Amino acid sequence: MNIKSLLLGSAAALIAVSGARAADAVTVAEPEPAEYVKICDVYGSGYFYIPGTETCLRIGGYIRYDIGVGDVGSFDGATSADVEDGGSNDTFYKNARFTLKTWTGQETELGTLKTYTETRWNFGNRNADLGADGSVNPAFNKGTSLNFAWIQLGGLRVGKDESAFDTFIGYAGNVIQDTLVPYGDFDTNVVQYYFDAGNGFSAVISLEEGAGGGTFGSYGVGTIDSYVPHVVGGVKWTQGWGAITGVIAYDSNYEEVAGKVRLDVNATDAISLFIMAGYGTDDNLTDPTYAFPAGGRGFYKQWDGNWAVWGGGTYKFNEKTSFNAQVSYDEGENLGIAANIAYDIVPGLTITAEVDYVNAGKIDNLDGLNHNWTGISAGDDDAIGGLLRFQRSF
Repeated sequence: MNIKSLLLGSAAALIAVSGARAADAVTVAEPEPAEYVKICDVYGSGYFYIPGTETCLRIGGYIRYDIGVGDVGSFDGATSADVEDGGSNDTFYKNARFTLKTWTGQETELGTLKTYTETRWNFGNRNADLGADGSVNPAFNKGTSLNFAWIQLGGLRVGKDESAFDTFIGYAGNVIQDTLVPYGDFDTNVVQYYFDAGNGFSAVISLEEGAGGGTFGSYGVGTIDSYVPHVVGGVKWTQGWGAITGVIAYDSNYEEVAGKVRLDVNATDAISLFIMAGYGTDDNLTDPTYAFPAGGRGFYKQWDGNWAVWGGGTYKFNEKTSFNAQVSYDEGENLGIAANIAYDIVPGLTITAEVDYVNAGKIDNLDGLNHNWTGISAGDDDAIGGLLRFQRSF
């Protein structure tokens, strides 16, 4: 009986204490439901909805490291002054780059509203023959460049872009140094309209500002000098076998016209080929009486002489490895050859090894024109070099 009484008394005491504490209990608010990021698959992989909006956002970019050797004129080499005697030493051309990209997309009653930005930061030395001048070639932070920042509603695009003279017709192959013979300048603000018929036919009209103040006697002023814009137009026919494209541009500064036509062929699942030809007028670009003489090269007709050709292709050995090559030549007898092997070590990490060669056939002509586009060192008429690139894309 004593044990039973003790147990009953203990239970009563516990009930009393629990009741007293319950009267003083604090009510804990229910946590608000978490708002998780929603995947947006309307515009491709990698997009997500910005919380609270109907806008889809994608963030990406890459980190790149280049190691170049050889002659400066190949775009791969560098020189620097010897710190002991001041002589010229060949040295590596190295550059590290971080690129940040953003894409947005949203459906509206007037069509798809899109934006794209690309910002780059670079660190390294210069692809320049500084040693010949007795100057060192230091590595340094090269600053920030805004390569793209445009808004597009339906087919209308405004903002910072690359010229439709290049983007609409396509770059000159999958090699790193694709401008040993140049095919047109890039950076510009645009007011542009793109039309896609949906059956393989597309067209573009682009009003462009251009860029650059030129180099006296070597390269014309790229930025427009009045209210009159540069104008680019293009048409394209794309099918499963490839594409035929043509573009034409009017340089409002020097009042010259340049055009390019291109044929792309998907020969097999592994082989793709292209050939592109350019022609441009140059009476004013070669006129030495201009206050800012262009030396024969303008914002669109950058090649030497009236005509130029580029050709090349890609062969995919397998899903990870490809061989890329390009050959270019212009009326000024500039010959460019570039070839590389690109290998995907793992998804998102690619290593590319490239060899580049250029020969400037008229480099010694004293006609007042610029026959040395790539910066071949004094006393030489050709240059060769190589570049090793590591790139992590995300």
